[in-house]
Amino acid sequence: MDTISKEEGSRVMSRIRSKDTKPELVARSWLHRRGFRLHSKSIPGHPDVALKKHGAIVEARCCFWHCHEGCAEARVPKSNVRFWKEKLKRNVARDAKNEDLWRDAGWNGIRAIGSSEG
Repeated sequence: MDTISKEEGSRVMSRIRSKDTKPELVARSWLHRRGFRLHSKSIPGHPDVALKKHGAIVEARCCFWHCHEGCAEARVPKSNVRFWKEKLKRNVARDAKNEDLWRDAGWNGIRAIGSSEG
């Protein structure tokens, strides 16, 4: 049973960003302060950060959206369970596909994991 209306749920979901999230901005800022320059627009899957000089990709991933095993934040919401299970399953599949693409192209991956997109 939903605790909010469909309209309110839609409004809330529309405010969730897919890029420039707080964990991503923190990771990019930390790297930039240390002299790294960031490039990623042309790489398949559009990683959060790509360090061309070092052949490394950094992904800022929160536990909810990327379903990290053993984390309390990696859970399916109690309402609209079917939708969320399918959505989160697609996220995990997309992550795996992108990691394969990057590995095949010679990139090394690093995951910066945070517990919340907050």
